[in-house]
Amino acid sequence: MPPPRPAPTRSRILVSAVAGLGLLGALLWGIWRQPAPAAPETVLLAGETMGTTFQVTVVVPIASADVLESLRAGVEAELASVDGTLSHYRETSDIGRINSGEGTGWTAVAAETVEVLELARGISERSGGAFDVTVAPLVGLWGFHHKQPLDAEPDPEQIAALGKDIGYSLLEMDAARPAVRKARAGVQIDLSAIAKGYGVDRVTGAIEGQGHDRYLVEVGGEVRVRGRNAAGVPWRIGIERPVDEGRDVFRALSLIDAAMATSGDYRSFYELAGRRVSHTIDPRTARPVEHGLASVTVVHDRCAEADGWATALMVLGPDEGPEIAEREGLAALFLTRNDDGSFDERETSRFAERIFEPKETAP
Repeated sequence: MPPPRPAPTRSRILVSAVAGLGLLGALLWGIWRQPAPAAPETVLLAGETMGTTFQVTVVVPIASADVLESLRAGVEAELASVDGTLSHYRETSDIGRINSGEGTGWTAVAAETVEVLELARGISERSGGAFDVTVAPLVGLWGFHHKQPLDAEPDPEQIAALGKDIGYSLLEMDAARPAVRKARAGVQIDLSAIAKGYGVDRVTGAIEGQGHDRYLVEVGGEVRVRGRNAAGVPWRIGIERPVDEGRDVFRALSLIDAAMATSGDYRSFYELAGRRVSHTIDPRTARPVEHGLASVTVVHDRCAEADGWATALMVLGPDEGPEIAEREGLAALFLTRNDDGSFDERETSRFAERIFEPKETAP
């Protein structure tokens, strides 16, 4: 890049223009007299989707009615498409049709469904099976689908019976068709641990498709940002303190061009025989995780990846999780609960690279 012109040169141009010395001087004076560009404006959108809420902030030159309507239509269309395709609650969705199928034949699906299932399989393989979209029956068996705490642990025979239908390798995808089939009729798919992040990515794609490159998109706590906010500074994203009651920010991160997702045990759990039973089920053991890891936050380029990996690392725990995260080059923050209510923090080596301020912990 050439060095900037020294200040005296610019001053001489201004003097020439004032004195009327030639057409070039006059033109330069006109350029210098142009008004400063208007401050950017912000479009805010919010609503409900996928059984949770969403919030979108887009920085635009002018927040006209046309811009607002175009953004609203684009955001809502993407979220409706993701929910209508990937929801396991909708019988007519791709996942609903796969789950209700009584055989093991191919089910025609949207290309996006295969894309998400392939992404999930990759995380499953790289995490040693800690992430598995077929774990839903076990989540229900342990009382979390209808939020009904158990009075006693499930019978081992029940767990073993359901275990035959658990395993990411029981799903086969064909991107060329596109289609999906199950190796066993009883296999059930639940994309809750990756669909919200994928929805965030789809929404950001729609926003960028309309020519905007400064935004924050959040769906159910999973976030992706690009550029800077309206004040011209990095977006500030809070990591929630993983406590059972109340909501408080444990740490705030400054992010640009990044996605962030957090998985934890502090919102959905119950006590059984003096032990904490978490909704996070380890598909390798068919039991809720029993380690002291309270939450995992992952920062990644794609929100779907951050979403899926946050769950996988939460299953892996405070020892194995960081090891896998380092091996995979993931930017992750682990919070482990101590008996006195405090938390131990552990970052992977790449975590500090993805944020723009030094560590800041709430008192």
